[in-house]
Amino acid sequence: MKNSLQSKIENWLDERYDLSPIRKLITHKKVPLHKHSVWYYMGGAALFLFIIQVITGTMLLLYYKPGEESAYESVRFIITKVKFGWLIRNVHSWSANLMVFFVFLHMFSVFFMKAYKKPRELTWVTGFLLLGIAMGFGFSGYLLPWNELAFFATKVGTDIVGVIPIVGEEIKLMLRGGEDVTGATLSRFFGIHVAVMPAIFMMILGLHLFFVQKQGMHEPEGFSKLPDEKKKYIPFFPNFMLKDATLWLVIFALLSFLALYFPWELGPKADPFLPAPEGIKPEWYFLFTFQTLKYLPSHVLFMDGELFGILFFNVAGLIWMLIPFLAIKDRPGWKIQPMTVIGILVLIFMIAMTVLGFIT
Repeated sequence: MKNSLQSKIENWLDERYDLSPIRKLITHKKVPLHKHSVWYYMGGAALFLFIIQVITGTMLLLYYKPGEESAYESVRFIITKVKFGWLIRNVHSWSANLMVFFVFLHMFSVFFMKAYKKPRELTWVTGFLLLGIAMGFGFSGYLLPWNELAFFATKVGTDIVGVIPIVGEEIKLMLRGGEDVTGATLSRFFGIHVAVMPAIFMMILGLHLFFVQKQGMHEPEGFSKLPDEKKKYIPFFPNFMLKDATLWLVIFALLSFLALYFPWELGPKADPFLPAPEGIKPEWYFLFTFQTLKYLPSHVLFMDGELFGILFFNVAGLIWMLIPFLAIKDRPGWKIQPMTVIGILVLIFMIAMTVLGFIT
């Protein structure tokens, strides 16, 4: 009876929408099987955490009230009065951090597997843009509880943006809604966080997934050179999907553990008239830039040290996004190629600055 009903529904849809392309995708898509196959799952993990972000964020929106006089109180109401509200907030906060972590992991795995090369240049570019927006989610959402730490961290962050030549001051004023961080800033960050950025993120994510589905999984150079009879593949559905779902369950278990045993503290309410507390730091994914700016001298060459650092990171980010289009060729016979060396140095620098940011 059940199979008959399912068959009727499929036939009804097939007559109207021609499901053969979807059926072909499910039954014919294959995933290469090799020693680096584990990195294929990082993108799916980031997507899973984004879905959790959407679900928990929507649930928080039912009670959250943006406003200088209501934001902090509404968050406190969520974590003290709403049933399991504290859990939803903790899951939302931890999943945001884990999502950025897995996007970074996915980006570097793609880089070291050289999956950014032709014909996947736009897949890399859209992936880099998704990372930037994910970090923007973190920055904009950080202020929403309107607590002391978020208030002063946002003040420092927008001050840094204001250092950018020509457009920096205008961007700072646009973000803040005025000269200082006020309720207007909170309203703008709320709108950016729940409306503007999700819309942009979904459009770019749709493009990214389309490119991945259209071109299939990247085959590493060593794998692609193997004879066809020695290449191994697994079906995308159900084999790869089941393994992907298994990782999702592991991540969900980790997320539940973090949310239960390491709750996200609310802290005192923001007071613009109080001095900034000592040790104000951004979230860990901004820490490497923050720590680098601290080490720069007051003047570098002919410009302010902070300005030099900001320009350096902006130019470096642009170059990193355009890596697929740079004419840096592999050197025959070299065990470690120039691009691999560059990636290792970038990764070591980011990890070192992040660790120093935590311990100093």
